[in-house]
Amino acid sequence: MPLLQSIVHRLDPTLDGERLTLTAAPHTPEPGDDPVMASLVGALNDTYNTKPKGWGRFAEEGEQAGPLVMWLRDYLAGEQSFAELSVALAERLVKQLQEQLSVSGYLVISHQRQGDTETLLMALVHQREGIGIDAEHQAVPAAQLNTRQLTLAARINLTQWQSDAPSAQYVSFLKDRGGKKLAEGLVALLGMEEGVDAPAETRTLLKAFSDYVEKEDFDDEVSREKTDTLVDYANEQLRRGEPMTLDELSGLVNEQQPKAFYEHIRNADYGLSPEIPPDKRTLSQFRRFTGRAGGVSISFDSHLLGSSIEYDAAQDRLIIKQVPKQLREQLTKQD
Repeated sequence: MPLLQSIVHRLDPTLDGERLTLTAAPHTPEPGDDPVMASLVGALNDTYNTKPKGWGRFAEEGEQAGPLVMWLRDYLAGEQSFAELSVALAERLVKQLQEQLSVSGYLVISHQRQGDTETLLMALVHQREGIGIDAEHQAVPAAQLNTRQLTLAARINLTQWQSDAPSAQYVSFLKDRGGKKLAEGLVALLGMEEGVDAPAETRTLLKAFSDYVEKEDFDDEVSREKTDTLVDYANEQLRRGEPMTLDELSGLVNEQQPKAFYEHIRNADYGLSPEIPPDKRTLSQFRRFTGRAGGVSISFDSHLLGSSIEYDAAQDRLIIKQVPKQLREQLTKQD
């Protein structure tokens, strides 16, 4: 992951604890891929990819629109330096989060390229005290950056934003349950409008997949294989920090009929976006339970357990509250 530009500023509350102050980097780093800084940014990206996020795009007009779009255009056109862009971002962040004094720390801003994609990452990193060993083999205090615990970060897919047909989710930001105020501050800083609810979209996609598996009446082994394919693909996109695309996923789910799953989604009108940011929590709860014995074959998605399906462990009974239509019709004819 080549690092094109990077800089670090410092945010601190004043001694009276009334407001935030910005200490800009004392000098402008040389453009290029500093190995240590590249390692830091890589670690921040890895952590960012696994966190719950909000997704959207820059607001084009109205109160939500901000100056960031103009700043980015000037920077990419060479009319503003990276240092100037980063200071403007940091100053706007301080203004937006004056009452959130817990955001003090090191603000890392980087412009990076991975493959054909360029992104701008902004992450606030907290410092923690640790212990190290000096040249005399003695234990000494050693401050460390806590890259595994982010509370404030955002990333802009510059390549997607500048494309002829940008998606609705080229901007993302951390959206943890306990950080509502921080998330609101980031949305204001970015001048964006949210366009995709990642957990809801992921849940809808998994529902569409379950319906597809049931409609096609795959056997247990094939169902498990296709479920594993979906989850593996989603987790890989999650690791890379990129959205799932319905077209690509459809080809993976059914290689013999690569458009079948995509057409099932479109024909059933699930209302899914062409690109879906995977939600880690939703994915972690999804898997299929399957079993076959004594002429009975059962297969269902784990999210149904506790709602339409219950398991009575004391009597070893499985209770199905909503019998599938096709099975119900067969049972009715049998009577």
